[in-house]
Amino acid sequence: MLLRHINYFLAVAKHGSFTRAAASLYVSQPALSQQIKQLEEGLGAPLFDRSGRNIRLTDAGEVYARYARQALQDLEEGRRAINDVQNLSRGNLRIAITPTFTTYLIGPLIKAFHGLYPNVTLSVQEMSQDRMEKRLLEDEFDLGIAFEEVESAEIESQTLLLETLALVVGKAHPLAQVQAIGLQMLSEQSLVLLTSEFATREQIDRYCRQHDVQPRVLMEANSLSAVIEIVRHTQLTTLLPANIVSDRDELVAIALAPSLLQRTAVLMQRKGAYQTAAAQAFIELAHSTAKQFEGGSIFLGL
Repeated sequence: MLLRHINYFLAVAKHGSFTRAAASLYVSQPALSQQIKQLEEGLGAPLFDRSGRNIRLTDAGEVYARYARQALQDLEEGRRAINDVQNLSRGNLRIAITPTFTTYLIGPLIKAFHGLYPNVTLSVQEMSQDRMEKRLLEDEFDLGIAFEEVESAEIESQTLLLETLALVVGKAHPLAQVQAIGLQMLSEQSLVLLTSEFATREQIDRYCRQHDVQPRVLMEANSLSAVIEIVRHTQLTTLLPANIVSDRDELVAIALAPSLLQRTAVLMQRKGAYQTAAAQAFIELAHSTAKQFEGGSIFLGL
């Protein structure tokens, strides 16, 4: 049995059609049908139900597809393992991150990593945590940076840093000279917040419910940069990681006291996944870089 048979089988399973599968593989339909027939004969079981208008997997086909996909994933990991260079003179690393980390952590981390390993190719994509977990399981990324509320039992995580959210205001805001505010004052603020598609918004809403805070949300935005620009140019405030003010002189982070709004950031990877030398180096560097941002207290004056 050849790897080609498996690829052809999975293509037909994906498209539900020999015609569409053949087109996607740039082969003729008769050639594809012959390969599938050979596979079925070798396995001693029909893999597709051809009786209807659409091609469907049989029970045997469903079982085989699961193992076939896993086999291809394992083979791809094997290919990367062979090509892995332990001295990191070359290599590839695929990283997924949730959006708020782009505001302060990723820049210094990527700068440090690229400075040490300039020939390692990095792919960095920003996405929601649920999508990140799904794509980690599908081996589309090596590592993810998100939060400790990991849903999948097939994802393992390690603590990266404890992040503190704060009330973020512009330099000209009346509260700009205040170090901390209580929950009553928080309820009196006019806020611009990220939309509910962000994990940050979900965490903010949970915090407000737990402390019986009813924020006045006057604006919402589905972009961190938009929220920051709105705060810079208006009297609206927001709740974001305190660390975002680290290189923004026009913004001030004010602590929420006495009940801090905190969350734990984690590094995620698929359980049992092959860990390249580049991934190992990135994890080590991520931990050392994260230490300077731990808790965000340096920017809160605490």
